Amino acid sequence: MNLDDLERWARGAGLESVLLILGALLLARFVRWAAAIATTRAEDAARSRVGEGAMLDDQDRQRLALTQSVPWAIIAMLWIVTVLMVLERLNVPASTFIGPAAVTGVALGFGAQRVVQDILGGFFVVAERQYGIGDLIRVAPPGELGGIAGTVESITLRSTRLRTLEGELVILPNGEIRQVTNLSKDWARVVIDIPLAPDADLDRARTVLHGISEAMITDEHWAPMLLDRPMVMGVESISVGFVQLRYVARTLPSTQWDVARELRGRVATGLGEAGIRTAMPVAVGTQAPPA
Repeated sequence: MNLDDLERWARGAGLESVLLILGALLLARFVRWAAAIATTRAEDAARSRVGEGAMLDDQDRQRLALTQSVPWAIIAMLWIVTVLMVLERLNVPASTFIGPAAVTGVALGFGAQRVVQDILGGFFVVAERQYGIGDLIRVAPPGELGGIAGTVESITLRSTRLRTLEGELVILPNGEIRQVTNLSKDWARVVIDIPLAPDADLDRARTVLHGISEAMITDEHWAPMLLDRPMVMGVESISVGFVQLRYVARTLPSTQWDVARELRGRVATGLGEAGIRTAMPVAVGTQAPPA
């Protein structure tokens, strides 16, 4: 190739290749900018509708998840198309890559299978609406109740980012997420097991708890968090040294811990003022419905 041919190529296919790459760069920046604008507007619209500090509904959380995961897929497809078009301008036939691509694909298949697994996992998380931005979830191995709990800050096809209660940021590959408990789905439950002394007056204890339920459901601050009146379920178990009374309440998702702390304080105060002895410190648990 002489200088004239090189100059002719630079003005033709070479210039087109450079323009394609620059165009892909600009389009990728535009997609990121549009995604950021869409995310901000979706958050502002949701907050203005439900109020500042209130829980977003499932559609809002799903919309925020899509604004983060879809741009990633668009940019990936954009670069794939750009590379193919540049190769075409360089007169490189696609057939020449079939053999090397097959060998490379087999080699990368073993090393990149986790990446493919992560992408497929992220696709199903978004498509099935398992959780969204702002959801409080717990990730654990299958069959276990423990694990990592936190608020979902971002979702991509590759990974999910959780912010724990201690403020730590946990990055989880979607392919490694095997069991998810969504603590922000529909409703949650507060369960308080009250161990009373064997000689305690159970009828009087029920009266005290009914009074606490009435006070909670009429309280302007706590009533919006409750889906119904807290209920005394009755004697849960009888053991040596104590009788366990169960007290439950259904709440909005992610509010069960605040309601549990308030109920625990009111139960301890109410039983103490009524002279009803507990056999041990009151135990409180929270439950969420299956996602």
